[in-house]
Amino acid sequence: MENKKYIIAMDQGTTSSRAILFDKKGEVKSAVQREFRQIYPKAGWVEHDPMEIWSTQMGVTMEAMQKIDALPEEIAAIGITNQRETTILWDVATGKPIYNAIVWQCRRTSDMIEKMKAEGWTDKVREKTGLIPDAYFSAGKIAWILNHIPGSRERARRGEIKFGTVDSWLIWNLTNGAVHATDYTNASRTMLFDIRTLTWDDEILAYFDIPREMLPAVHPSGFRYGTTARFGGEIPIAGAAGDQQAALFGQCGFEPGAVKSTYGTGGFMLMNTGENKILSKNGLLTTLAAGTDERPHYALEGSVFIAGAAIQWLRDEMRMIRSSPQSEAYCNAVEDTGGVYIVPAFSGLGAPYWQQYARGTIVGLTRGVSKDHFIRATVESLAYQTNDLLSAMQDESGMSLAALKVDGGASANNFLMQFQSDISGVRIERPNCIETTALGAAYLAGLTVGYWRNKDEVRANWQCGRVFEPAMTEEKRKALLRGWEKAVKCAIYYAQEE
Repeated sequence: MENKKYIIAMDQGTTSSRAILFDKKGEVKSAVQREFRQIYPKAGWVEHDPMEIWSTQMGVTMEAMQKIDALPEEIAAIGITNQRETTILWDVATGKPIYNAIVWQCRRTSDMIEKMKAEGWTDKVREKTGLIPDAYFSAGKIAWILNHIPGSRERARRGEIKFGTVDSWLIWNLTNGAVHATDYTNASRTMLFDIRTLTWDDEILAYFDIPREMLPAVHPSGFRYGTTARFGGEIPIAGAAGDQQAALFGQCGFEPGAVKSTYGTGGFMLMNTGENKILSKNGLLTTLAAGTDERPHYALEGSVFIAGAAIQWLRDEMRMIRSSPQSEAYCNAVEDTGGVYIVPAFSGLGAPYWQQYARGTIVGLTRGVSKDHFIRATVESLAYQTNDLLSAMQDESGMSLAALKVDGGASANNFLMQFQSDISGVRIERPNCIETTALGAAYLAGLTVGYWRNKDEVRANWQCGRVFEPAMTEEKRKALLRGWEKAVKCAIYYAQEE
């Protein structure tokens, strides 16, 4: 490994593709990011072009290598982390998708899932997969494509069409179709994978009429998946993990009880529960954590569908800010939100509510409300939603959390982090490197090939960049939380049938 200088992390997210080259100290040596199109065919539907996902990921990886003149022989391995649940079906012969990627945020299969729940499948799905039946997961999305593309189900049975989450799609293309595989963490988000036996579940497959022949092989997150020659020399692909599990690994959350909160397009909190598979009573999910061995490691997860995406909404659709970081200055320009609450339930509400028909709601408007108040209310919504997860997590585990590790793009917003500390009453610890999702993918690949010898070497890289301590009175905190609870009730009530 002496001549190996870097690990490449391919970080394929919901709104952008990134590539980061890390060194042995876990420091970023080169990074390139490129946003790609979000496709909205109908209200509540979200798609991506899989070819654009592939081309942008290849492009940023080559650029990141070129920025520091990194040669293929200097790369120890590639680790992949990806937006989870997003569903791609492709033709084996041509390598082309048969339909756009259906994104995790897409709600088109809500009716299909409601039918499944009405037929009494909720407890069975929860017991096998750790998930609550929802349009969020891949199973309904696969079935929808098979139902709407003529002949695709029969072709899938003949092995002519494959399914994959984004990691599988990238591995397939990186290996020129030689490897069709995924990891435990991504498989656990399909609603088709039994997290007890680590196998695809025939009963749920039969319910959706999804042919087993189209599914990828499943391996640990740290695993030698294959090699790629796409960058001018043979490089091992040695890690793959869904973005949230990768972030927990990147925060060195290796032991039971470790908790992290990621502020990305969505917001996600994970608690490592080790070999203990806890089934939640508070709307949290039981999922598989990333690891480098065959044994299953479990985690409790709470999901917020819209977090950083709400700030992008301010920028792109509302045109209230020119860049996401600019939101912090607007938040600090006013003392509060003027009584306004914004519930960004653009894709329904995730944990702990699981109200898939809830919609975005603004309450408390008065004539005195300004753009500053509106922006601040949007940013504060990220903290309120995260606090909902934290409360459920603490109730479930019986643990009173003293500190919360944070990461993801929006965690760079100091106003948001201070408000999070205030509204949750916990210390917030933000590492120097907030790119922990990519770092987790790098660690998984690096540990697999021996670039890092053990987890202690990796642990030594974690450095706290800034701490935020609670500074809000208990009276004010409780009053604000009461207002948030009322706003959430409005978002849920609005979507209810008369």
